[in-house]
Parts: sequence; C-alpha cells; structure tokens
Amino acid sequence: MRIIVRATNWLGDAIMCLPALEALRAHHPTAHITILGHPWIADLYSRESFCDATIAYPKTWRAKLELARSLRGKFDKALLLQNAFEAAAFMTLAGAPVRTGYNRDGRRLLLTQAIPTPKIGHERFYYLELLRLAGWIPGYDPESPIHLKGITRQPENTIGVSPGAAFGSAKRWYPDRFADAAAQIAREHNSRVALFGSAADKDSVDIIQSELEARNVPVDNYVGRTTLTEFIQLAANCRLMLTNDSGAMHVAYAVGTPSVTVFGSTDHIGTGPVGPHARIVREPVDCAPCKLRECPIDHRCMTRISADRVAQEALVLLK
Repeated sequence: MRIIVRATNWLGDAIMCLPALEALRAHHPTAHITILGHPWIADLYSRESFCDATIAYPKTWRAKLELARSLRGKFDKALLLQNAFEAAAFMTLAGAPVRTGYNRDGRRLLLTQAIPTPKIGHERFYYLELLRLAGWIPGYDPESPIHLKGITRQPENTIGVSPGAAFGSAKRWYPDRFADAAAQIAREHNSRVALFGSAADKDSVDIIQSELEARNVPVDNYVGRTTLTEFIQLAANCRLMLTNDSGAMHVAYAVGTPSVTVFGSTDHIGTGPVGPHARIVREPVDCAPCKLRECPIDHRCMTRISADRVAQEALVLLK
C-alpha cells in the first residue's frame, strides 16, 4: 500500500501529529508512507520510523498543479491531517482514489471519507481520532506520548529560552521577565543561557541578551541562525527550556527536555505540553483563554505572572 499524508502547516501541530503517524505505521507496517508538507517538514519527520519519503509542497499554484499531475497513479490512499479545502483539492487532482480527512472547510465532496469533527481534549487526540473514525486503526492508547524518536538527548548545562510565539503578541510573556527568570536559574545551577527564535524575535532576544550580560550570565544567541534540525538538537541538549506557547514548547517536550511554559491567551488543556517533565505557569483570569492575537485590554493573563514565579517552578522541576 502506498500512502501519502498531507502534513499540517504549523510546527506545534506537526509535533502533535506524531502519535497518529506512529499509530499509522504500527497498523500498516509494510506501507510506503510519504509525507507531503512545507519544506521544513523533512527536518522534523525524515528521521522518524513512520516516514519513508518526504515531498516539499510548493508555493505557487503552477508548481502545485505540476506536482499534483506528477503524483497521479502513485498512491493508493491520501490522509489529510491538514484541514484546508486546498489539501483536498490537491489530493483530488493528484488522483488518490481514497482521500480521508475531517469534513471541514467545505470540502466534503472532495473527500471519499469525510469524517465528522469529534469533540476532543488534547489536540493530539484530534489526529488519532481521524484515523480511528476512518477505520485506519482500531484504537489507540489514551496515554499516547509525543516523542521525536529520531533525536538523542545529550544534556548540557544550558538553559534554553525561546521568547517568541508566531500567532501574536497576546501569547508572549515579556523579555525582561524571561531574562530575570533565566538569570535566577542560571545563577543557581552555574549554567549558560541559549537564546532561540526566528529573525522576527531579534528585538526581544536582544533585550534578554543585554540584561543577562549585565548580570554576567554567559549567553549563546542562536536567533535566526539555525535550521529546524539544528534547533531541535540544541533544544534536546538543554537542561531546561523556558518558552511561551509556541513551536519551541512542543519541540522541548517532544525531545524530553524539561520545560516551563508561560500560558496566557491560549488553551493550556487543548494544546499544552505533555509528559512528566513539562510545567505550565498561568494566571486563571476570567478572560483567558481568549485565543486572540492581540490583547484588547491590559494583558492581565501575562502581567500577573512574575519572573520569580517562573524561576521557582523551573528550580523545583530541576531538583
């Protein structure tokens, strides 16, 4: 059997798909599984046992049409982990005879198996339920872990800090508080601090670096300087990660690095970190989780979380 899987677009979602993809492999051990997604998906999935090949999803419509035509007759089934209409249209053009996905975004007629959207708890079950409801797997372990098996941890005495969050400023705790918390932890454990993020996080990271250096804390700044593969390995080597609700948070728990995540506007139950080494710090204000990009009032879900509180949570976790 030849299966093509349309991967999700966001790093966090792609990591929460891991249990489903592992279940797919477990119940179809001889299938050839190809993952179709944005170019970075190969960095995430190519070392995992469920992945036989990856295909980069193009940006332009012309390239997408050409790719779809080139895939005709090459796959028996298509699994759409992404919910977009475009994903179903692409697989229809690619000629996959079985097209399985959730009945969302007006694409029911393009799917041969249009699965009703279930009510779920944590988002990892959203993808597992798609396979179960479609009959691709008989069931799954409700304690299904999320783990990148293609990465080996080599812990160093480094505290990782990733202050970014792509969705919007409502998800972001403050750079000066990240710096304060990281400095407290680093002093306690005589650690270095590694700063992570995309080029868009440069301003925030520059503040953190400046404040740490003023306190004589040694700093390594990796912002905008790593591939996803490199970041995943660096995160795996950290003794601890401090993050917002972001892709970095998902990477940390998936590689087994102890982590403390500051949650504000988003749903800590549905998309929070999993595993025994992950901790959440949040303030249960009435307006959270609002799931807004920008806070329309006073950002109380974040302003009420002190650096001391985050540092203490991390220090307890590291004991």
